Amino acid sequence: MSPVILFTFVIAYFLLLLGVAFYTSRNANNETFFSGNKNSHWALVAFGMIGTSLSGVTFISVPGTVEVANFSYFQVVLGYFIGYFVVAYVLLPLYYKLNLTSIYNYLYQRFGIYAYKTGAIFFIISRTLGATLRLYLVINVLQLFILDDLGISFHVTAIIILIMILLYTFKGGVKTIVWTDTLQTFFMLLALVVCVFYIMDDLNLNVASALTKLNESGHTQIFNMDGWDKKFFLKQIIGGAFITIAMTGLDQEMMQKNISVKTLGGAQKNMVLFSTVMVLVNFLFLLLGGLLFLFAQAKGLTVKGDDLFPTIALHSLPAVVSIIFIIGLISALFPSADGAITALTSSFCIDILGVQRNETLTEQKKSHIRMTVHLLFAVVFLLFVYYFKYLNNKSIIGILLDIAGYTYGPLLGLFAFGILTRYKIKDKLAPVICLTAPAICYLFQLYASSVLKMHYQIGIEMLLINGMLTFLGLWLIREKTT
Repeated sequence: MSPVILFTFVIAYFLLLLGVAFYTSRNANNETFFSGNKNSHWALVAFGMIGTSLSGVTFISVPGTVEVANFSYFQVVLGYFIGYFVVAYVLLPLYYKLNLTSIYNYLYQRFGIYAYKTGAIFFIISRTLGATLRLYLVINVLQLFILDDLGISFHVTAIIILIMILLYTFKGGVKTIVWTDTLQTFFMLLALVVCVFYIMDDLNLNVASALTKLNESGHTQIFNMDGWDKKFFLKQIIGGAFITIAMTGLDQEMMQKNISVKTLGGAQKNMVLFSTVMVLVNFLFLLLGGLLFLFAQAKGLTVKGDDLFPTIALHSLPAVVSIIFIIGLISALFPSADGAITALTSSFCIDILGVQRNETLTEQKKSHIRMTVHLLFAVVFLLFVYYFKYLNNKSIIGILLDIAGYTYGPLLGLFAFGILTRYKIKDKLAPVICLTAPAICYLFQLYASSVLKMHYQIGIEMLLINGMLTFLGLWLIREKTT
């Protein structure tokens, strides 16, 4: 497939996003950017969140893991499903009751300014690292399979894509993203379904016979029963549940879209629908990974890992499927970056700079601050993308889960202590506790096997351990009064 033709479709797709942005950002103000005027339809939010949650990591990396890890990732997905119900029926009622724009304002009302700022900073660090890592993965695929052939360097590609994202999020914010994410989710799922059914047709298989063939080779194995292993099923399910609670329920980007729905009931319907579809979609990605393995085996291809899906889609499938794959790939790219930049801008403006609390600022001044912060985060994203390119590490999912464990753990502990106890804390000590907990986790992970001679491998449960240590630390600095 000609790189020029593929690149033409990338540009056409971006122009479509610009058209949606122009339509949705008419008469937009700061409230539109931050919360969508709390007028988003729950079904649109639910569908669009699928694209945000999946991102380029799921689109590229999950299929590539099946050959080595079988269907074991589905253990984490089952945990996700449990976690979404906790978010829907524990956290969302709290956010709606307090009428929050930034969810970290709960920490301000519950504990004080230091806990509030600490929570917001941990979100900003975590989302910046996670979003730029996802962005790097997809840009790298576009670079290797299209733009290198056109003589465009990786550094130029990253700049162009971030300018694209800025152009369609700059004014409309959340209101625009609800619609663009819906569009992008549709194209991502279209690419998934088309690739699954084309490969099955090429191999003369249907879903049942494909699963039978994969089962014979052991690739459909889901549950790992080795209690000492990182992928032990209880660790994966419990860890997956807490990852959802932390990375969705305590994440400003994900919750910013949810609380833009007019009513709590609508937001809860959104979460239930979203969680059900997510389980089915992730299973389809694992099935796709198995089919790609069978296809590569049948055609004598040796490509593996993150390169498996794009290599087969662009070099071994018909042109129309290659085009759909590229559109699906860039659809996986934009939701993970546009929502992140918008949420980070919102959190920094509201939580760190306090623009909504400052009554001396005019609407025009607030808009100027917001736009400046938005641009600065785009520059930060660019620098981190360059850094990940320099590192060139292929284990994207493992890095993402490590980042989540260290940075969302203190958030989990802060919110859990606020919801499960009635104690106040010595607010000024909150940052100390939230820095100490992940430091202890890091030391334990580093020396558990070499110094303590333990065979136990810390995996996805790092998030829970970190959260529990934060909770314990907050208990030690609690005030005597409730």
